[in-house]
Amino acid sequence: MAQKIYFRIGEVAKKFGVKPSLIRYWEKEFSFIHPKKSSGGTRLFTRKDVDNFEIVYHLIKEKGMTIQGVRDYFKKHYDKESLDKLQVINTLKRTRNLLLDVRQVLTENRK
Repeated sequence: MAQKIYFRIGEVAKKFGVKPSLIRYWEKEFSFIHPKKSSGGTRLFTRKDVDNFEIVYHLIKEKGMTIQGVRDYFKKHYDKESLDKLQVINTLKRTRNLLLDVRQVLTENRK
């Protein structure tokens, strides 16, 4: 049940149902999406990068905002502290889901 530390661009694209080119484009447009790169040039996204991508995805694809609109929104509504709080919330949600999965496995093993 180990949690992944890094995600490849294809995994992130699949999670959101987009093409990797969109992820590369948004990486250039938003400075807070900055994956690490392996020695071979493979992009390695942390959970924080995926969370940030999820915010941008929601604002653009689901709310219909433009790239500039998202930039302005972040300048007005989000500072580093707000992003950190959002990431803590997402981490807590993942932890809760993991604990629920563990409980389910333990319950099934009792039967």
